[in-house]
Amino acid sequence: MKIALINENSQAAKNALVEATLRKVVEPMGHEVVNYGMYTADDAAQLTYVQNGILAAVLLNSGAADYVITGCGTGEGAMLALNSFPGVICGHVEDPVDAYTFAHVNDGNAVALPFAKGFGWGGELNLEYTFEKLFGFGHGQGYPKERVVPEQRNKKILDGVREVAFRDLCEILKDLDRDLVRGAFAGEHFAELFFPACKDDKIAATVRELMA
Repeated sequence: MKIALINENSQAAKNALVEATLRKVVEPMGHEVVNYGMYTADDAAQLTYVQNGILAAVLLNSGAADYVITGCGTGEGAMLALNSFPGVICGHVEDPVDAYTFAHVNDGNAVALPFAKGFGWGGELNLEYTFEKLFGFGHGQGYPKERVVPEQRNKKILDGVREVAFRDLCEILKDLDRDLVRGAFAGEHFAELFFPACKDDKIAATVRELMA
């Protein structure tokens, strides 16, 4: 699984810590981590949590990433931004129990973490244990066991609702403010990471057009 990490500007200073913790947990499991930044608080490209949503949607819908780890101060804004786009099911995850139940009950493809709220002593340990529960025990298996069948059924129903509720991502991107979208792709390493990994020619062409 290719896991993309995205940090917005208010919590960019924690990017190195989050990346190191994520790699420590998931690389021994065979997963790959790709860091899209922000890398420091002083990066030239300053991502907002809304732009995190745009970037995450492009990565997931194009196949450039299989999962997105993101967040903001509370995690709420990033979650709302990601869930504004088709092909993204983002959970708000504060602790290992949230991570485990989101993975097994909701079976999404992104999480938004609170990188400021409650992030004191043990913050990095909570991240480590959260990533272990998120990626170390599979996805979509249900919890508790007696709820497996209705939970899996409800997930399929939700997927069907979302197919009707959203329109084509490329159309959405072109209808958004051009500067807002261009800023989401302005990261220092975006182009070198995204285009070789992108599996959707239409999305790649749209991104190139919007970046021009």
